[in-house]
Amino acid sequence: MSRIATFNSPLLLGFDHFERVLDRISKTSPEGYPPYNIEQVDETRLRITLAVAGFAMSDLSVAVEDNQLVIRGRQTEDDGARVYIHRGIGARQFQRAFVLAEGIEVEGAALESGLLHIDITRRQPETRVRTIPIRVPVPEEA
Repeated sequence: MSRIATFNSPLLLGFDHFERVLDRISKTSPEGYPPYNIEQVDETRLRITLAVAGFAMSDLSVAVEDNQLVIRGRQTEDDGARVYIHRGIGARQFQRAFVLAEGIEVEGAALESGLLHIDITRRQPETRVRTIPIRVPVPEEA
């Protein structure tokens, strides 16, 4: 992985994680299926809605993997009993991933009228102040 110039400053300690996240984002597929919306419900909550018409609840999975929200859809194969004159509705599978920032939690998911709603919350960070004591070095005895 090539280092991003922004993170080369010696004043930025421990930001390797951000570099990996940015690298992961740059490698995600720009495919537009399924279409989705991201809505801000209130100051700390968001809702991601994916259009998944034709998918049953058993065809969908929602998981958090390494700070990524991963939504997968896989329709069961047609048993061949149907004879199609025209087949315009494809049974395609998908995987859509969203990188989650630190402190973002997935509350739950619901399937309603062909729309998969995923609610996420941003926890308010606790303000922590810690005083570091400065000690005087003990002289070594010879």
